[in-house]
Amino acid sequence: MNWYRSLLLMVLTGLATQLQAVEAEWSGNLSGELRYFPETPADARQQESNASAAFEPEYALEWENGRQSFVTRLFARWDQNDERRSHYDIREMMWSKAAEAWELRLGIGKVFWGVTEFLHLVDIINQSDAVENLDLEDKLGQPMINLAWIQDWGTVDFFVLPYFRERTFPGEQGRPRTQPAVDTAQAVYQSEEKEKHVDYALRWYHSIAEWDIGVSYFTGTSRDPRLQVGLNSKGEPVLVPYYDLINQISLDLQGTFDAWLWKLEALHRSGQGPAFNAITGGFEYTLYGVFGSSADLGLLLEYLYDDRGSTAPTAFEDDLFWGMRFALNDEQSSEVLAGQLIDRQTHAIIYNVEASRRFGDAWKVYLEARIFDKAPPTDPASAFNQDDYLQLEVMYYF
Repeated sequence: MNWYRSLLLMVLTGLATQLQAVEAEWSGNLSGELRYFPETPADARQQESNASAAFEPEYALEWENGRQSFVTRLFARWDQNDERRSHYDIREMMWSKAAEAWELRLGIGKVFWGVTEFLHLVDIINQSDAVENLDLEDKLGQPMINLAWIQDWGTVDFFVLPYFRERTFPGEQGRPRTQPAVDTAQAVYQSEEKEKHVDYALRWYHSIAEWDIGVSYFTGTSRDPRLQVGLNSKGEPVLVPYYDLINQISLDLQGTFDAWLWKLEALHRSGQGPAFNAITGGFEYTLYGVFGSSADLGLLLEYLYDDRGSTAPTAFEDDLFWGMRFALNDEQSSEVLAGQLIDRQTHAIIYNVEASRRFGDAWKVYLEARIFDKAPPTDPASAFNQDDYLQLEVMYYF
């Protein structure tokens, strides 16, 4: 046998061995959602109810005993009334390679930073998918190169973000939404490169005794657009997103002391108008085995502050959040989170309730309610004064 045939046989044998060692898994979920708004909408183009359906499949591969992996997670939603909420996205399409002292990730991914319950100030890598929910917890997939250097004194993450994702906003028929609606077609960038501007981020995080510490730096296009008043092609007033170039230094800190969780997120940002500081922090205290049962009750208290005061383009410049998390710890993973956000300046109040319960091995039901207690016109939350809603979501996992 010629040498090249021997070499080819060796390559094919090695490839077959690798393929046999690959572990593949399909998973995901399919959901249906119904929202009901008891009050008349502020805009006649909006409806009193809305139905939608979403599909989120995931395919994962692992090989080399888990040292290499490839994950693809897609998302698609159809919405009855809001054409902007009918959308699809690649949430993840990421290859990763892990070694003893480093890990490399390439592709489209999701990264979460933060420790507080109500507002994640420091979470800046991924853009918010704001058509999904007002809480901005849903994120768009972010193209990235991520190299993690793992040492005894902590882990250093370096990110290259070669493409920017604009924030999604509800359309004219979407509800709840700002008044007037946001016109994403007119988005303005400070950078001449627009969405092709390359952003960078650096983060060190470590655990020291009872404390988990993260210190981060970001430079690039802000994920939080400033909304400026403009006109659309029909001459109607709209809000136009403006994306600044910013530099941000941030800190997230969490201490665990028996039943206490102490949490803090703080940042200093320049480039988005005058430099400013913002902070959110507080605690969660858990009462275990309440009422002589296996259930736990968590008590939450957090304070949100932005030193721009009334000029801040956010509703959270001087606010207090308190809430309760009730977990039954049963086979159905039943849980309720209820809270209240109080603006200390305008006295506006937002009530929030989230509940979930699993049925069988594959079904889960989510219930969400939000009430906006008549914020004055000076408060950004006043846009939602007529948008109290009750939401029911049924999800099937596979």
